[in-house]
Amino acid sequence: MKRSAAEILREYGPFPDVDRVHGVTYDGQQVWFAAGDRLNALDPEGGTVQHSIEVAAHAGTAYDGRHLYQIAEDRIQKLDPATGQVLSTIPAPAGGADSGLAWAEGTLWVGEYRARKIHQIDPETGAILRSIETNRFVTGVTWVDGELWHGT
Repeated sequence: MKRSAAEILREYGPFPDVDRVHGVTYDGQQVWFAAGDRLNALDPEGGTVQHSIEVAAHAGTAYDGRHLYQIAEDRIQKLDPATGQVLSTIPAPAGGADSGLAWAEGTLWVGEYRARKIHQIDPETGAILRSIETNRFVTGVTWVDGELWHGT
């Protein structure tokens, strides 16, 4: 892997009433971040929170091009970002021990922290399509240029 120097272009926060961020995704216009009891839509140009959705937001956050997905304890909620309405709910594969969420190729990828696994799941049913084991704890997952990455 070719390594190159990284440069921080912008940093945002702290935000009022936000102790920590649990998940982050980008919808092409706004950066959405999970903060325990709500999802916040951040304007990346101005660095301000434009609006929030009151919903359990405990771990990973993902965007499929139309909807947001949010891990909320032992379930994953599909949300309409315009209205905040929960459209559907599926079980989270680790039953509350889930640690990251990404959307790719029509499926959700969910990290399972202590079990050191990443599950590919059906976004309609929650069925596990396959699982990948790793030798490290999984704290977050993302999909970039056809590759699945995870943080530890």
